[in-house]
Amino acid sequence: MLKTRVLTALVLLPLMLAALFFFSAPLWAAFSWLVVGLALWEYSRMVGMAGIGQWLYLAISTLLAAGAWFGRVTAIPWLHLLALAFWLAVVPLWLSRRWVVRNDWVARLLGWLLMFPAWFALLEWRPQPNVAQAQQLLAIMGLVWVADIAAYFSGKAFGRRKLAPSISPGKSWEGVYGALVATAAYVFLVNELGWLHLGLSPWSLLLLSLPLTAVSIAGDLLESWFKRAAGLKDSSQLLPGHGGVYDRIDSLIAVLAVSNALRALSGL
Repeated sequence: MLKTRVLTALVLLPLMLAALFFFSAPLWAAFSWLVVGLALWEYSRMVGMAGIGQWLYLAISTLLAAGAWFGRVTAIPWLHLLALAFWLAVVPLWLSRRWVVRNDWVARLLGWLLMFPAWFALLEWRPQPNVAQAQQLLAIMGLVWVADIAAYFSGKAFGRRKLAPSISPGKSWEGVYGALVATAAYVFLVNELGWLHLGLSPWSLLLLSLPLTAVSIAGDLLESWFKRAAGLKDSSQLLPGHGGVYDRIDSLIAVLAVSNALRALSGL
């Protein structure tokens, strides 16, 4: 399993970096939608969509994305506010109440609320094949990876108190604390390297990194709950050794939506 995971990562990582730094704006938009669209397909399976209804939903979603791109429509303010309200208020309540979503209009709207703000964020953080923009988006992605790795190892080493045992038994509060410390150090590092161009002081970036780390963990837990409610171990088997695309970007979806909304609404 470890060998398979490593081989898959060795293929995917160079592809992602090449797309991030070298793809033209239209190619980046298409590549980003491919990733997000695959995650949306996996989500649709979790909530019970199947057959013609599922493919019609995915086709409409892709047409909406294409229309937004060709119409130069970006994530407008009300969508930013909706994404913030969802991730900062609704998701904690969702995880607490453990609501189950089924194949209905709520499930379809929820899929769009999960995926479209993240896709818009990928386009808005990196509108052109520009090294500075690519570095900044890579720094945002890196925060998610650092939080995930730190939570895993600190949880393994010190984990005693379960974070959400009925949703993801392996996660602990000690893992959360480890993630918060690691991402704080990471933000200082990437700021010193000049990867962030937000015009914020190091302390302001630190304060921003803490809720983003919490949102990252919430995104992971939400997808874990979707899988548990659906009786699935992985969102799919598209990525050998890694499960599905949604498994790999569950935290990133949340952080992209929230970070982009905060940047847009604050005028940064």
